[in-house]
Amino acid sequence: MTDKVFDNNQVSIAGEVISDFIFSHDVFGEGFYILEVQVSRLSNSYDIIPIMVSERLSDVKQDYKGKYVEIVGQFRSYNRHEESKNKLVLSVFAREIKFVDELSDSAKPNHIFLDGFVCKQPIYRKTPLGREIADVLLAVNRPYGKSDYIPCICWGRNARFAETFSVGGHVQIWGRIQSREYQKKISETEFEKRVAYEVSVSKLEYLEEY
Repeated sequence: MTDKVFDNNQVSIAGEVISDFIFSHDVFGEGFYILEVQVSRLSNSYDIIPIMVSERLSDVKQDYKGKYVEIVGQFRSYNRHEESKNKLVLSVFAREIKFVDELSDSAKPNHIFLDGFVCKQPIYRKTPLGREIADVLLAVNRPYGKSDYIPCICWGRNARFAETFSVGGHVQIWGRIQSREYQKKISETEFEKRVAYEVSVSKLEYLEEY
């Protein structure tokens, strides 16, 4: 992670492989595949995180289900056109990937650092049980003029702090990637189960404006 270009978006994931490599797309003849990894939480539940892997980084014909994997990369987004509107699709783009029989003690099971800019007014709310939450959408710059748009969720006093952020504000965030199932209404009688991904924030800093 010495490359300055990648310092503003750093992810470490370690967990169990639970899927085959599923073809996603190719760019200039380089194939990219999705691999699903189950990552344990401290609360005995888990998150299922999609990893984007180049066929040049790993043998995508191998079956690694049940094996453990350690990944270093970035949390990336792209817009997929769906039913006349765009859907934000998120995955961890693997820069390094290592399959292992057991996870090392030094492996960070789920850690992310982002350095970016607030691109929508944060939304503060309370749950029915009174828990404070704020949603922050962070734009994290990539080289060549591109950006990733990462939904982040803050809790408690971090939520109250995030509510004060202005659009364009420069923010640094530390946390973990979480998956969350929800029901998407398709019609009056039909619902479809979907999964959303977001960063659960453990620490954040609001930097001085440039």
